[in-house]
Amino acid sequence: MVFQFGGVNLEMHALLAVAGALGGIVNALAGGATLITFPAMLAAGLPPVVANASNAVAISPGHLIAAFADRERLPPLDGRTLGLCLLACLGGAAGAVLLLVIPERYFVLPVPALIGLATVLFAVAPRIQARLSHRSAGKDRPAAGMAMIAAASIYGGFFGAGLGVMLTAMLSITEVGDLRAIKVMKNLLASAVSVAAIAIFCAQGTVRWPETMTMLIGAMAGGYAGGHLIRVLPAFWVRRIVIVAGVVMTGIYAWRYWF
Repeated sequence: MVFQFGGVNLEMHALLAVAGALGGIVNALAGGATLITFPAMLAAGLPPVVANASNAVAISPGHLIAAFADRERLPPLDGRTLGLCLLACLGGAAGAVLLLVIPERYFVLPVPALIGLATVLFAVAPRIQARLSHRSAGKDRPAAGMAMIAAASIYGGFFGAGLGVMLTAMLSITEVGDLRAIKVMKNLLASAVSVAAIAIFCAQGTVRWPETMTMLIGAMAGGYAGGHLIRVLPAFWVRRIVIVAGVVMTGIYAWRYWF
């Protein structure tokens, strides 16, 4: 039985609100909210590209709310931070344009491989970071880090599933800081990617607003809750949550789009 009020499908909106809240928490802790929120948009009857664009709008505030919920670890507003955010904006815009110009049936094909790669990177990040810290000539680290973040940002504007896992992996390898600081920086960069992509999606009329607003409200609440949870959860468990999320996402998307 479907419950409706004034022509509104209440069950569908409840599903989107709950999915948004869970996605906001997952994004703050580990990344990968799209694993929950994108299928919910599809279940609500939206076409894949519209579901992707609407999902991008709905979960975007969660990243920024989670970052500011852990204000103690916010990076200084210096040239490097601003440069990385600008790079993320440009990459997100490029990915959004790519999504809108290619045939719809192709836009999900590379997703499982990219998420799997990001999960492997994150799992081995402590060892790589330890080796890099012993190198006397580390001048190529910033350049390599910016190239990786640019690539991840393009992907984030294109689809976004696993963007948090990718950014966390790359920042763990290239940046100095504890896991909390890296997660805050990840949330700032993911916000920059989202802002650029959303501007293009909205300009092209690709967003379905009733479903988006319902999920957005849930995602904001979940993102704030997750930002506080990361302050008390041990880094040991947060790292394992990231790895498990990446493995699960890789398997689900590989099964869905490759078999």
